[in-house]
Amino acid sequence: MFLAAAFSLVLFQSVPASPDPALLAEVKAADSALFETFFERCEPTRMAAMVTPDLEMYHDKGGVVATSREGFVALYAKECERRKAPDSWRSRRALVPETLHVDPVPGYGAIEEGDHVFYERKGDGPEKLVGKAHFVHLWKKTPDGWQAARILSYAHRGVE
Repeated sequence: MFLAAAFSLVLFQSVPASPDPALLAEVKAADSALFETFFERCEPTRMAAMVTPDLEMYHDKGGVVATSREGFVALYAKECERRKAPDSWRSRRALVPETLHVDPVPGYGAIEEGDHVFYERKGDGPEKLVGKAHFVHLWKKTPDGWQAARILSYAHRGVE
């Protein structure tokens, strides 16, 4: 009886499975392209190609951010316009690589999970680390490449 209980404890521990290196590399590249475009470029057409038509994004501070590609890209384009002002606040997101985990979703794509950090600067001023959060993304693999379908960003916290 003791052995059965010990064995089931081992089976159900929350130990991440070894990711498929090719899948991990593909999703990591799609993640990097999406966030570089979002935070460091202003290319709505490119952004539209990176998300599914039925994209949903949820944020623990901002609520329901988007429920469609059209709505998401419209918000993105508005943010791009705001960032054109010379003294506007600009942000950058960086993945915390050692927290990244990717699992396949057969017949669809992959689930990506990890932590990311955020930096801000005003105008051309110095960049400062301002926060950290956890994320889960559902990616769809399409003939045109990976597209984000669901984005969950939560557990946002400041940094000292």
